[in-house]
Formats: sequence, structure tokens, C-alpha cells
Amino acid sequence: MSEIALSISMLSLVAVLGLWLGNWKIHGVGLGIGGVLFGGILVGHFAGILQVSFDDHTLHFIQEFGLILFVYTIGIQVGPGFFSSLRSSGLKLNGFAALLVVLGCVVALGLHKLFDVPLPVILGVFSGAVTNTPSLGAGQQILAELGAAPGSTALMGMGYAVAYPFGICGILLTMWLVRVFFHIKIEDEAVRFEQESGTVRESLQTINIAVRNPNMHGIMLKEIPSLDETDVICSRLKRGDELMVPRPDTRIQTGDLLHLVGERHALRKVLLVLGEEVDTSLSTRGTELRVERVVVTNEQVLGKKIRDLDIKQKYDVVISRLNRAGIELVPTSQTSLQFGDILNLVGRLDAIEAVTCVVGNVQQKLQQVQMLPVFIGIGLGVLLGSIPFYLPGFPAALKLGLAGGPLVVALILARIGSIGKLYWFMPPSANLALREIGIVLFLAVVGFKSGAGFVDTLLHGDGPAWVLYGMALTLIPLLVVGVLARHYGKLNYLTLCGLLAGSMTDPPALAFANAMHSNSGASALAYATVYPLVMFLRIISPQLLAILLWAGI
Repeated sequence: MSEIALSISMLSLVAVLGLWLGNWKIHGVGLGIGGVLFGGILVGHFAGILQVSFDDHTLHFIQEFGLILFVYTIGIQVGPGFFSSLRSSGLKLNGFAALLVVLGCVVALGLHKLFDVPLPVILGVFSGAVTNTPSLGAGQQILAELGAAPGSTALMGMGYAVAYPFGICGILLTMWLVRVFFHIKIEDEAVRFEQESGTVRESLQTINIAVRNPNMHGIMLKEIPSLDETDVICSRLKRGDELMVPRPDTRIQTGDLLHLVGERHALRKVLLVLGEEVDTSLSTRGTELRVERVVVTNEQVLGKKIRDLDIKQKYDVVISRLNRAGIELVPTSQTSLQFGDILNLVGRLDAIEAVTCVVGNVQQKLQQVQMLPVFIGIGLGVLLGSIPFYLPGFPAALKLGLAGGPLVVALILARIGSIGKLYWFMPPSANLALREIGIVLFLAVVGFKSGAGFVDTLLHGDGPAWVLYGMALTLIPLLVVGVLARHYGKLNYLTLCGLLAGSMTDPPALAFANAMHSNSGASALAYATVYPLVMFLRIISPQLLAILLWAGI
């Protein structure tokens, strides 16, 4: 068997063994995908004893390509909501998350100076203590570019593996300590979260209003205060026994019944202007009007604004709601359509069918992956990651690398959505599959390369000290930020748990936080809010540490 074939077979064995180990759980907590790392260490240990040789070039390529796939698919997934997450309450959450990353860097610098920890070891322990695999990849790459000794990347992998287990447990321990210290009751926190305004985006509401204000008689819909189609949509108008789809230039009359869609506060403003809420049904049942949901899949309309399609004027159809990535939005004339948008259409059946032909509604396309944009994005990401840029006072150039470049490009492309006929939408199942394949390949190689000297280092070398360094890197930043965010930031405990899990980019910790209260989405919301920024900072921070410590600063 050739070395290449032997290498591929070995990685398959590592993946099977590691995924099996990752499924083991103790009190509901397991290693998850991290089990692949320890599967690689186990196989690498016995391969070293048997002195089996493998193709290093093949292993290196698989490791780097796996990392690229992983970070690129993460960027595509979180990109649409990344920039909006930096606003409002997300600004506070991301601030605390960034502080946690900075504190980790400070602790790493302190440990390196106080205990003279070798650079590859402290970088590996730093990445393992925060359970962040792309951080490990970025650190190994910068060490290679700085000209570190040949065994440095393997040494960094061992440091990562030693610190990783407590990295997972340390997050759960911190959540428990904060809960005990502040005497927190989960049910009270869940109720408070639901009552807090602005913590979670409110679902769109509907209301039926009877026009009673005589000053509104004969006024066009677009002229009515608070009904300018930025916050509220009028999807149906009933006059006598006739139910119709109104246009912006439709003139209302006293006694007209309007069916409005929007957020609660916006609907209340319109109610105060027009008249009173009524219980009369404006259902389309028994009329020629229909309500249908269609999906935007036609490349010709991607990136176009709703006003450019002229749907109301041409077809007498109103888009009453727009669902994008699970979030309901008020569709205004300025809204640009993206692939996968779900539109709620109100109108006659033949008119809705005409609009459906315009926007696509081809369900099969939602399950297809357009591969051309995927490789364009990966190629651009690799190019961006290879561009050196200089910061004042730094002795060496900084690069985003194979971890940072694809992530940044994916965030930008996912936010843009589409360019011409190219769209960067990826079905969730396909995204998850590529992401899992990428991280399995990367961890399998890292674990295998670290396996030869892992057991000896842990039992007879400096392994126990590395474990202590990892515990410090895990607990100190988490406890400091946990206390500050609760005491000074007044964060809801469930939100705080999501913040801590997201700051460590650790899905098992998120699962633990979600299990505290099954009906609250506070933890998941906070996790998703801080995840993109933290992932970027986790990739950049080991590079900054490496450059600073390499130069002796």
C-alpha cells in the first residue's frame, strides 16, 4: 500500500474512533467533535510505537483544507446576521465577549513570562483552553511562517490536547459558580427575559382596524401617517362585502376595514390615527383572494428591491411578510430580495401564480449547492489570508491566514447574498455536512501528529503543568467576565450563559445552557450574537501573541 493510501486509511480510522469517543457522555456532557482529536492521539501513539511512516505532504494538505472548509462554512452560516448583531443589545454582549478574549491573551502572556513556557506550548494551551480549533490552525501557521523548529506544530497540538478537556468542563463550572454566587433562580431569569423589551426581536402582529376618523376619508394609503410601508403593511381592505388588495394610491373611506401587519408598537400608532380595533374577520376564505407562501429562488430577482418588481401595480398582490433566516421582517419597497427569502403573498390566485413565476419558488433549488460560488469564495479567502499587512510597532507582518481569510470573505459574501446569478446561500444540511467534514479532517491530522509524544509528555514531562496553565486560561477570563457581566452589566443569567458558551465557541456548553430552561431562547440568541466576532478574534489573537512573543516584546 502506498504512503498516500495508508495516510487516507489512517485518517478514516481516526475519524471513526474519534466520532465514537465523542458520542460518550457523562451527565449529558461529552467531547463531541473534539473526540476526533483524542482518536488521532490514540492512533498516532501506536503508530509511533510501530514506527509506521506516512506521507507528510498529504497530511498537511488535508489538515489545511479541512480548516478552510470549516471556517468558510461558519462564515456563510452566520454572515447574514453578523453585522446586525453588533447593534443594540448585541453591542454590549460583543463587548463582554471581546473582553474575555483579551483577558485570555493577557493571562497567556503572563504565564509565558512567569513560568518561561515555550511559545508553541503556550499557544497550544491557549487554543485548547478555549476549545477553539481555528485558533490552533492559525497559531500553527504563524509558527511555520516565523521559522519555528520543525517539531513546534506537533508540540502546539499536544498543548491543545492537554488543555482541551478542562476547557469544556471549565465553562460548565463557571456557569455553576456564577449561579451559586449570585443566588440565581432559573425560572425567575426566564420570566425576566421574556419581559425585557428589546432582548429578542418581536414577531410580527396583525390587527383589523375600522376607519372612524373623518379626517382620513378620501386619503390615499401612502399619505396616512405611520402607514408609509416602512413599519406597517396593509394587506387587505374590506369595503362593504368586497374584500380587495389595496394599493398605495387606494383612497380609504370612513367605515373601511383594514388588515394590517407589523410590529406591535407600530400598529398602535396607526390605530390611534385611523380609528378602532374590530373583531370582524378579514379572512380570504370564501373570497377570490388567497394567501400563499413562496420562496425566492429565481436568480433574475436576487438583489433587486421590491419596488423594482412593481408587484402591487402589475399584479394586485401584496407582500405582507418576509421571512429571512427564521426572522420575520416588514417587507418595504426598499427591501432587497435574497435567495431563500420566504414571501407571504396576498391576492387573487391567478395573480399570485404570476408573481410565483417571477420570484421562482422552485423548492428543489433550496436543496442544491451552487458549487461555483463556494470555490470562488474559498479562493478569495485564501488570497485575502495570504496578504500581509503591517501594524505600527509590530516587528513582523500580520496575515489573516488560511483560517481568517476564508472566514472574513464568507462573512462578507453571505451578507451580500448574491452577485448576478451567483448566490452564496447554502442549504443548512449541506453547510453542516461540509463543516463537519472539515473539522473532522483537521482534528484527525492534528491529533495524529501529536500522538507520538503525547503520553510521555503527559506522564513524565511537563504535561501536568500544562494542564494547570490551561485551567488558568479557562477559568480566569470566564469568571472575571461572568461576574462583571452579571453585576455591572445586569445581564440575564440565561443570556450570560449563552455569552460564555459563545465566547468559547463551544456547542456542548450551549446545549448545557439551553437545557436549563427549555422554553427560553436567551442562551442561543446570545451565543449566535457573539459567535462571529469571537471566532474572528480567536483566529487573530494567537497570531498577535506569536509575533509579540517571538520578538521578545
